[in-house]
Amino acid sequence: MRLRLIGDVVFTTPLIRALRRAYPDARIAYLVEEEAAPVVQHNPHLDEVIIAPRTRGVRRIADDLALARRLRRERFTLVLDLHGGPRSAWLTWASGAPERIGYDVKGRRWMYTRIARRARELRPRHSVLNQWDLLEAIPGWSGGRADETRDPVEMALEATADARMEARLARAGVTGRDDLVVLHVSAGNPFRRWPEGCFAETAAALAAAHPRRRVVLSSGPSDRDAATRIATDARVRLGADAGRIIDLGEFDLQELRALIGRSRLFVGGDTGPLHIAASTMTPVVGIYGPTLAARSAPWRPSTIPTFAVEQPDLPCRPCDQRVCAPGDFRCLTQLTAASVIAAAEQALGGM
Repeated sequence: MRLRLIGDVVFTTPLIRALRRAYPDARIAYLVEEEAAPVVQHNPHLDEVIIAPRTRGVRRIADDLALARRLRRERFTLVLDLHGGPRSAWLTWASGAPERIGYDVKGRRWMYTRIARRARELRPRHSVLNQWDLLEAIPGWSGGRADETRDPVEMALEATADARMEARLARAGVTGRDDLVVLHVSAGNPFRRWPEGCFAETAAALAAAHPRRRVVLSSGPSDRDAATRIATDARVRLGADAGRIIDLGEFDLQELRALIGRSRLFVGGDTGPLHIAASTMTPVVGIYGPTLAARSAPWRPSTIPTFAVEQPDLPCRPCDQRVCAPGDFRCLTQLTAASVIAAAEQALGGM
């Protein structure tokens, strides 16, 4: 069970593979809310994906009671709560499974039969390792330790999504001879948003460096206006080569996965799309502000070019992303476009 946040759901996929390896004949289901469901809906190691409604108020109570009854009818042997929130803990308990494993969180530990320690501080330990502690709490666990080469993150690609993206790129004038660079320009909260001018400078520089390059901008629905401004700025900087900046508008998570898989490089902040990119063979440049690359870098084989751009010496990093203590978001505003461009060119290998 991991209810929400795209990147966090991506980080659970190594555990799915490990569970299938350890229990090849088991029936494995995954409980998730609809927004992040595309990450696991086509996972080859799962037998079922159960969608948890995300409603509020009285409707939430009714929906959760109905969901709990369904889980109890399924008679699951074991439930892993990879989320650790109040709702997921309650659903884990309400499932009636004889083994219920979750984190040692005050006020919720009683809902589990076994618990794994979760550090209160934002320590530089990868999220996959933190979740792997839950696997190792399974009685008689024999699936081995976490290994990014054996158990990388994954997001299976739906064939129809790849076909849709191919058609959209063709309509935008992109051909098979073009080298695509995906630049994701939004983030889920202001603490992870790199300045728009930096994105525009990066887009223009990468597009200008080679005549075959096309920089495709992506963003979340709430940041479409920002993506439009960045595209306009980058095109002004490019002048006669403005057509190398491609803005495809909105697309779903499966289409994003298809686009990144067709690209030579992904550049973006520590958000869900970065972790979707990690599920491909595409090189990645991650831009880290208040978060640590050591905690949330792409979990995949080290042979795939992966670069992190961050400021390691700021005493306010990492933070809980509720208030910027210095007040100027310096972990991001002091990250230069030049540093990201240099990492991108290194990842591209001189292409």
